[in-house]
Amino acid sequence: MPIRLMLLAVMLAGALGPAQTARGEALGDPARGERLWRLCSGCHMVGPNARNRIGPHLNDLFGRRAASVPGYRYSADMARAGADGLIWTAETLNAYLENPRTLVTGTRMAFRGMPDAGDRADLIA
Repeated sequence: MPIRLMLLAVMLAGALGPAQTARGEALGDPARGERLWRLCSGCHMVGPNARNRIGPHLNDLFGRRAASVPGYRYSADMARAGADGLIWTAETLNAYLENPRTLVTGTRMAFRGMPDAGDRADLIA
């Protein structure tokens, strides 16, 4: 499926998904999300001293174009998704976390996905 069609599908699915209300309010539990963050922290960092590791740092993730962290070497498919307009929102991150290779086929991210919608909502919150 071409990336533009995948992005449209993600945006439409995300509008109905559990990550946010129509007004953009998080539906997840941030305290539980902090515990789930351990699944991500082996490869990613956040915070004032965050740097790129196995994966790029995730500071200022929401509203950022995919594959745009300076100094990080992205896969060709992730770079193409960014060039095609993939912006990280709660909806697109929800779809990516569910199954990264569904949204960006050639991503180098080894994470297999988080099938539970509640877990994803908590992590995103």
